[in-house]
Amino acid sequence: MALSVNTNTTASSAARTLNTTHAQLQQVLSRLSTGRRINNPADDAGGLGVSMKLSAAIRRNSAVQNNLNNAISFLQTQDGAMQTIGSILERISELKMLHSDVTKSASDKANYNTEFSQLKLQLTNLRNEKFNSVTLFGRGFTGVVLTEDGVQTLTLVTAGMATVITRIGSAATLGSLALSTITTAIQNLATRRATNGAQTNRLQYAVDMLTINKVNLEAANGRILDADIAAESTQFAKMQILSQANSAMLLQANTLPQAALRLIGQ
Repeated sequence: MALSVNTNTTASSAARTLNTTHAQLQQVLSRLSTGRRINNPADDAGGLGVSMKLSAAIRRNSAVQNNLNNAISFLQTQDGAMQTIGSILERISELKMLHSDVTKSASDKANYNTEFSQLKLQLTNLRNEKFNSVTLFGRGFTGVVLTEDGVQTLTLVTAGMATVITRIGSAATLGSLALSTITTAIQNLATRRATNGAQTNRLQYAVDMLTINKVNLEAANGRILDADIAAESTQFAKMQILSQANSAMLLQANTLPQAALRLIGQ
């Protein structure tokens, strides 16, 4: 290689190598400081695109879990009201039998009817109970989303109790209330409580599945997005040594033209 003053190819090459090393060192420092392997699209354009989709799926997953837990709370509140309705129906059936006792006086039967009237009022109040301004025994909820992709849905059964309560309430007295009306109401209530329990279980299993899916989604996203601290720490040490070596070699390369000046001076 010719010895010249104007052109120092060795120094230029050393400077380019030093710049490359510094760029890699800065990238490693960025990863170590943020804990992320991808800090800008240039780091991994394809990986960033996948990570964005996974992150959105994780956010949807959390939202669906929150919605399902609210639906479970709704069903639990509904069942609490139905438990009370069941207790009232049991008491009304008991009053019906007591009222039919031929040894009871008209005054006794009037007392039973007084309690019956109060129980009917409480049944009406329970029929109008709400959860977050949503009636417990109104129309069924359609499209309760079970998965983060929105494909699976469930319709919550909430209707029917109003009819049961209305039939009881239509009786003016215990004497005009047929026992079959009470037993049918209790049977209908039992069916609705069983449905309530079955749907609560299904929602809970759906929440469990979402929890598992969220863990897997986060793991997949982490493999794409998160930095391997051990590997990056090793790379950092390597880049530091290379940077120091490149700086030293650039310093040596910059002294080469001085040899030409010494030749001129001789």
